[in-house]
Amino acid sequence: VQLVESGGGLVQPGGSLRLSCAASGFTFSRYMMSWYRQAPGKERELVAAISSGVGTTNYADSMKGRFTISRDNAKNTVYLQMNSLKPEDTAVYYCNAHRGVVDYWGQGTQVTVSS
Repeated sequence: VQLVESGGGLVQPGGSLRLSCAASGFTFSRYMMSWYRQAPGKERELVAAISSGVGTTNYADSMKGRFTISRDNAKNTVYLQMNSLKPEDTAVYYCNAHRGVVDYWGQGTQVTVSS
């Protein structure tokens, strides 16, 4: 099983980034996919999630209207479009796959929002 995140980097406040998470080794379409983030000295927190099947989405309050999660089951990939980025969005962003009692995690990608 692998979850490989990409797309992180340094961006100025107000800018945008698109994160990708490529999955392999499991039946991607059957799993709920989520993005989490962890800032230095803080606990890991949920950013956004998208269900299997119809793809219902859910966002943390502070990300609503700025972030969009999507998935492409044909490419086994989940995306996180991040707009209007703020310095407080600086964190390591992790991809998660969840089904029942099973959880898979990626290695994370750093997002730094700074001028």
